[in-house]
Parts: sequence; C-alpha cells; structure tokens
Amino acid sequence: MLLIRTNIMEIIDKLIATATGLRPTQVTSVLKLLGDGATIPFISRYRKEATGGLDEVQIEAIKTNWDKLTEIAKRKETILKTIAEQEKLTPELEKRINDSWDATELEDIYLPYKPKRKTRAEAARQKGLEPLALWLMMQNDRDFDRKVDSFVKGDVKDEEDALKGARDIIAEMVNEDERARHTVRTQFSREAVISVKVVKGKEEEAAKYRDYFDFSEPLKRCTSHRLLAIRRAEAEGLVKVTLSPDDEVCLDRLDRQFVRSRGDCAQQIAEAVKDGYKRLLKPSIETEFAGISKEKADDEAIRVFAENLRQLLLASPLGQKRVLAIDPGFRTGCKVVCLDAQGNLLHNENIYPHPPVDKIKEASAKLRKMVEAYNIEAIAIGNGTASRETEYFVTSQAFDRQVQVFVVSEQGASIYSASKIARDEFPEYDVTVRGAVSIGRRLMDPLAELVKIDAKSIGVGQYQHDVDQPKLKKALDQTVENCVNSVGVNLNTASSHLLTYISGLGPQLAQNIVNYRADNGAFASRKELLKVARMGAKAFEQSAGFLRIPSATNPLDNTAVHPESYHIVERMAKDLGCSVADLIADKELRQKIDINRYITDTVGLPTLKDIMQELEKPGRDPRKAIKVFEFDRNVRTIDDLREGMELPGIVGNITNFGAFVDIGIKENGLVHLSQMADRFISDPSEVVSIHQQVRVQVMSIDRDRKRIQLTMKGVIQD
Repeated sequence: MLLIRTNIMEIIDKLIATATGLRPTQVTSVLKLLGDGATIPFISRYRKEATGGLDEVQIEAIKTNWDKLTEIAKRKETILKTIAEQEKLTPELEKRINDSWDATELEDIYLPYKPKRKTRAEAARQKGLEPLALWLMMQNDRDFDRKVDSFVKGDVKDEEDALKGARDIIAEMVNEDERARHTVRTQFSREAVISVKVVKGKEEEAAKYRDYFDFSEPLKRCTSHRLLAIRRAEAEGLVKVTLSPDDEVCLDRLDRQFVRSRGDCAQQIAEAVKDGYKRLLKPSIETEFAGISKEKADDEAIRVFAENLRQLLLASPLGQKRVLAIDPGFRTGCKVVCLDAQGNLLHNENIYPHPPVDKIKEASAKLRKMVEAYNIEAIAIGNGTASRETEYFVTSQAFDRQVQVFVVSEQGASIYSASKIARDEFPEYDVTVRGAVSIGRRLMDPLAELVKIDAKSIGVGQYQHDVDQPKLKKALDQTVENCVNSVGVNLNTASSHLLTYISGLGPQLAQNIVNYRADNGAFASRKELLKVARMGAKAFEQSAGFLRIPSATNPLDNTAVHPESYHIVERMAKDLGCSVADLIADKELRQKIDINRYITDTVGLPTLKDIMQELEKPGRDPRKAIKVFEFDRNVRTIDDLREGMELPGIVGNITNFGAFVDIGIKENGLVHLSQMADRFISDPSEVVSIHQQVRVQVMSIDRDRKRIQLTMKGVIQD
C-alpha cells in the first residue's frame, strides 16, 4: 500500500510539473516544504535554493494543483470501491480508472455503474425489457414483430409498450456512452451558444439587465463580467438562460455512431437516440458546460479582485506622521480626529463648514487650532459625501505650517467602524469617530488598516457576491498574507489582527504576542519571541523574518535577513574586521565582500544576494512613496463635464473590461479596455493600477443613466 501511495505521489508530481511548466524537482521540493508546515511566503522568501527561486504565484499554483489531484485520487478510490461492490470491476476497467487523472473522463467511465434513482430505463429493466433493447442494438431485423411480441407479458401491455421501454433503455445507454458524450461535449466546446430571454412580465423589474433581454452569442466569446451578470439575472428569476450547440449536427453524429442499418430496428434506435439526446445527454452536457463556464468566469473575477486587492494593500503609505483625519458630511457635520505618529487617537470633535449649518468661521478656527495644537503634518479627507467641498474648505485655510492634504478612499470604513475589532479598540467612541480614525490610519499605512476589514467589503472587485465564496475567500486571504509578509510589520506596534497574517502565526499566537508586549514592554530582539506562550521553534522559523524591530540592539532584527542566516552576516563582518552595524552603514565595506566565499550545501547565491540587498537597504519598504493629488476645482458634478475635457483622476476599480476612474464627482467614469492605450492590450493591469493617478479625457456623457465614458488615448500622463 505504501508503494502504491508513493507511486501516486510521483505521478501527481509529474502531472503538476506538466500543468505548471515547472521542473518535477521544484514541485517535489515545494510539496515537501508545504507538507512540513512551511507557508507560501516563507518558502518563496527563504527557500529559494530548494525551489529554484519560485515566487508566491507559482507556489500557490503547485498547491492548487496538488489539492485538485488529491481530490481526484480520493474520488478514484470511491469509484473503484463502488464498482467492486457491484462485482463488475474487471482488470481492464480498474486500469482505465487508475490511469485517468481527468475528472470529466473519470465521471464518464463511472456513469454506467453509478447508483441511480429510479429512471424510466430502470423501470423498463424491471419489466424484463433489457434483452429486447440489446437485440434492437444488434440491428438484425429478422422476425422483428415476433421478437417484439415475445416480450408482451407481465407488466408489458402491448408491443408499443415493449418498444417504448426498450427505447428508454437505449436512450440511457446513449447518454452513458463515453464516445457519445465526447461527441456532444466537443460540439458544445466548439459552437455552443448562450441565449438569454427576459421572463415575460418581468421587463420593468429587470430594467438594469435590459442589455440581455434578447441576448445571444457564442459561449466561448462570452466574457466573465457578462456571464456573471446573466447568471445573476437568472438567479433573480428575471431571465431564462440556455446553452445549446447545433442540435442537427449533434444528432447526425450520434446517428452515425449508433444507427447502422435502415430497417425496423434502426428506426427504433434512431428514435431512442433522439430521445436520449434531448432528454438526457444534452441537458447533462449543458449543465456541465454551465458549471465550467461559471467556474471560468468565477476564476477570472477572483483573479481581478485579488490583483486589485494586492494593489490596494500595497498602496503608498504616508508613514509615521501626525495626521488630522476628516470624515466629511453636510447636515451632521464633519467628524475630525487627530492622531499621533503611531495612529493613536489624541482628540476628536465635529465642525460644520457646510450647509445647512454653515459655521464656516468657527470651523476654520477649530481646524487651525487643532493643526497647531497637535503638530499636524498631514490631513486625510474621506472621499464620500461632501468630500470635494471639505477638500476645498481645508485647502483654503492658512495654517501655521506646511500641511499636505490627501483624499482617502472610504470603501469599507463603515464596515470597520461597526466591527468587533473597532469596538474592542475604541469601546468608548461611536462609529463616526472610529470611521474617521480609520480614514487617517489608511493614509499612514493602508496595509495595516485595510487588513482589519473583510476584503470583500473593500469594493475593488466585480460580482464578488456571485462567485464561488470559499474560493474567493481563499484567494483574498492568500493575497492579504502575501502582501503583509512582503512588507513586513513592526513587532512592537502591529495590531493582533495584522500579526494574524504573518507567516506561521495565526489568531492565537498573534494575540499572545500582543499580551506579552503589554506585560513585558517592547520586544528587544527577535529571539525574545521564543518567550511568547505557544511560540515553538517551527512558528518562530516561519514568522521571525517578517517581523521587524527598528530599535533592536542587533540591527539585523530590523531587516528581512532571517535569524537562521545571521551567522553568515556575522562571518562577513568578522572577515572584514568590522561590526554588523558597520557593514550596514558602509557601502565600501560591502563592496569588498565576495559572496561566493559563503556558499555552502544549504546556502546558495539566491539567499546571499537577498542578504546583500537587505544590508544595502535594511528594513526597506517595497511600497512607492505617496504623492499629493488634487482634482480639477472646476468640476464638482456631472453637469460640469463637457466632451473633450481633460481631467486628473484616480483609478478606483479595475475590471477585465476596463477601469473606473474617480474624477472628483459622485459618478466614476469608465475607461474601456480599448481606450487605455494606443496599442492592443488584453488586461487593464498592463496599463493602470488601483489608486494610480492618471489623466483622462471625457469622450461622452449620458446624464440620464449617469454614465461617463473616458479615454486615456493621446492623453499625456504625468
């Protein structure tokens, strides 16, 4: 049994290598590391020698394929057991099942043996009509009437009843025939058309789906966003959807397979083939393709969402600055909070610079006073209601110092402010204060703040509620984990929620770290982590390299150099007759290092190059520096727009058909994929990223439908 299991693992490794285009040795190494409890971020960052330098995406692809193939292996065991219990498992059949690693092919092989609910064919078999069906399939017309008449007995009323039962059995045989299923599946793959019709009487209710009231196009050309919109409309009971190939072509090919003469038997078989196709085979393959097309659409939507999330999480941080944050509003006023450089709340109050209250002078005085009293270095303004008016009000003030002003996305802030995390953090404050704090912290460190919000609530996806939810959650969680670990976190300031995403930790260990910090003060070294409750050697190995201590005695504790490699740096310093701190501070010293001298059986050039890069920029942040941005002051509403206008904007969301750009009004404009560049592009991410500052030109304005078409073609980007 162990030998069989080993053989299966070797086969799976080779199949994954073929599917991913990687070497079998790379696949085997990754699977061994994953099996030993290593995380994807740890493997990609600290085990490059073992994997040949694979990144997170490649490692995730290996893991995904492994999960899929091991599920198929389990399914094979079930199938073999079921057929064996029926005493129908021949050596040839067993070999076919063992050799197959295609889930669809496997189910086709299994279909004739699969336990069924009571079907028309099964009812006919119970009447004793299976021999008649098999005789008809031989297509020997001799004594046709006498042969059929011999089955008229018991529950079989007459010859037509006998023939009908036989045809039901043949129809099921056609449906379960592998070659027949392959024939119809091929036709679906080549030419299936998706057709949509609005449900009669639901036209008004389905108005937002009117583009699909009488829609038809080849399934293989139906894009992810269109398919998901159609399936959502179908789920709401507003449209009827069908997938169909050319029925005549399918029937003609099936007839050529099953009908081999022109007599009475052939006539019965042709009738059974037609019934089997329309009643069983076509609906079965249609369901299969509906599932396949939905899965592909889901995967594309999830890919877009995950990439948008990655870009959003890795948005430029302001860093540790003293920030005043404003959650704008008209009637209820603007909630203002002042935060220190660590994001701690120092002060909060309301100001009313807008109608209907219009306490402009009082608001100005309060704002200037807060900026002065709390040494504010930057102001963050939420981009919701009254955002433009608040931005204009703030930028028109004369402060006693240079203060940068930023407009910050509010997406998901309300979710955070009402969450348990926010209540635990600010139990004595209401949701408005928590929301304003979140806006300020997003400016300082988008990653640290956004991880507190369910990624689905951030609003940078398309049809996220319609896709496979477990698959979406897995993809988004992995994206968050990769982002957090690629940046690293300050061990002495990170929240328990942020620490949760660090490789090797999790909720309990993250909370234990925070508790230890509260009881014992700041960590002085990474090694001190081993004193945290339940922090074992494995968790330490997986997490330590991603945790930073800026003020540590050992300067390597504030770098991405893993503690397991400290001895290498110490040896380099010793060989040069200097300290590790000197090595980090002096470029000329580092240039004297010949890294080839430090290659060993376990440490190769990839690790040594990473170490040298870290020594050059210890604790570096991979995110870009933040830039101040200002919307066009002459554009406040859609009525201010004119065709041909050139405007600054910020990319708010990316889909597979284009990008939505915030141009400073309530409605976002769409830059269609075809309007992003003067060259052909297949993916908007080739040109733009979330929160990127762009310049766009207004192409058209549909004021009734509140739609704005923009272009980037021919527009010079800053």
